[in-house]
Formats: sequence, structure tokens, C-alpha cells
Amino acid sequence: MTSTKSLVDCHVHLAALPDGDNGCFISSKLLRSPLFQFLLWKQDLSPAHPREANQKYLDHLLKELRASQHVSKAVLLGMDGLYDQAGLLNRQHTDFLVSNAYVFKTVRAYPDIFLAGPSINPQREDAIDEVHRCADAGAVLIKVLPNAQHFNPADQRYTPFYRALAQRKLPFLSHVGYEFSLIGKDQSLGDPDRLRLALEEGVTVIAAHACSYGLMFYEKFIPTFRELCARYPNFYADISALTQPHRLKVLLHLRHHPELQSRLLF
Repeated sequence: MTSTKSLVDCHVHLAALPDGDNGCFISSKLLRSPLFQFLLWKQDLSPAHPREANQKYLDHLLKELRASQHVSKAVLLGMDGLYDQAGLLNRQHTDFLVSNAYVFKTVRAYPDIFLAGPSINPQREDAIDEVHRCADAGAVLIKVLPNAQHFNPADQRYTPFYRALAQRKLPFLSHVGYEFSLIGKDQSLGDPDRLRLALEEGVTVIAAHACSYGLMFYEKFIPTFRELCARYPNFYADISALTQPHRLKVLLHLRHHPELQSRLLF
């Protein structure tokens, strides 16, 4: 029988507790939040033993993937931090950081099932150099979360960053809509209209959550989603989290618009 495991999940978060040398970070405020406390309980993870907890998280993820009937690989996503105007990491205002080094280390350990989706905040002083480092290391896309990383994707200062992405043919996967899991600094930064600059520079852009606003039945980004698909052949969207109740309206909308479905990624 021919295997049906042909899908690659392009939106899988690599979560990790700081263990002293993995370069990861989590703020005490986020660690105490109800969501993270629930996730730690659900996954049976202990912050007191970070190395064991990180391996257990990976073991759970590997088990799910290997048991899947359709998904053969997953792109593991990093999470960069928040940077100040000088391009330096602002640890005081960073809630969650999963380092690119840890992403690549994990992918190297399981190359048959994981692909690398590092995260680069374009505000960082070495953003363009990091694009080339990640491309050379085998990254398949770059992930950002503007709401939490506190940068405006439409800022013209990031044009050289986008040109580097286009040059290295690295897709740009950006969160869209409200941010609930991490602490959003500015929710307006999740507007997909702000992704036009990257699109104009020739970057393949992937809008997370199919441009869902994420507030139940108030889905104000649907017209923008349709317009970006019509205008830019390099615009795509993923369907991550669309079965969650607060994003269901977009899922129902997509059922009735087959012209958008060729732009959807799993």
C-alpha cells in the first residue's frame, strides 16, 4: 500500500525551558500564567527539571508525528525576543525566547522528521547576518510574531531584511490577528495589511491562521486575505489553529471560497 504520509506541517512550535546552555528564556510572569501552568500540567512537565522537561516535550511531539496517518514531517518554529531601538535584546520585555541554536540542534538530532523554522526579529542589529546564517544551516522558513516581538512589519527600515529573505528564498511566516498564547505588546501589529512591504520585495509570505483575527465571529481580515491572494502570487496562508472556537468563522468561510484554497498550507 502506498504511504499517505505526504503532508508537512509548517507551523509547529518548539517549546523549551531554559536549561543553562540552550539559549532559551521564559519570563516568570509568563511561567506563572494560567495557560502555561495548564500546558505544563497537560504535558506533565516540571520547570524544576528543564532538560528532562524539554526532552519529554520532544518525545510527546515525536510520538504524535510518528503515529500520524498523513503528516510525515514538521517545521519546528523558534521564537525570537524583543529588541530595543539599538537592535539589542531587551530581556526585561521579552516573555518567551526559543533560540535558533536550539531549533537547529533539535532538527539535527531528528533530521528524518523535523525541519528548521528559526525566528528572526528584523529589529535585531544582526538580522540580515542571521538570515544568511539560518539559510546556510538549512532553514526552510523564518517565523515572526510581531505582536509579541513588538515590530511593525511595514516599517521601511526592514526593506534590506526582506531583500535578504528574497535572495535566500526563505519564506516569511508571520502571525496574524490577536495574540493570546504570549503576551501581545501591540495587537495592531498582527494586521496582515502590514505584510505588503515583504510581498513587494518578492518574499514568499505565509500568513498564519489564514488571516484570522481570532476574536470569535469578528473576522475583519477576511477581505484583506482575499485581496492579498488576488494581488500577490507569493502570498500564502497556513491553517493552523482554525479548528479552535475563536477562529472557526474563517474555517467556514474557506469552505465556500475554493479560489483561496490553493494558497493554503497545512
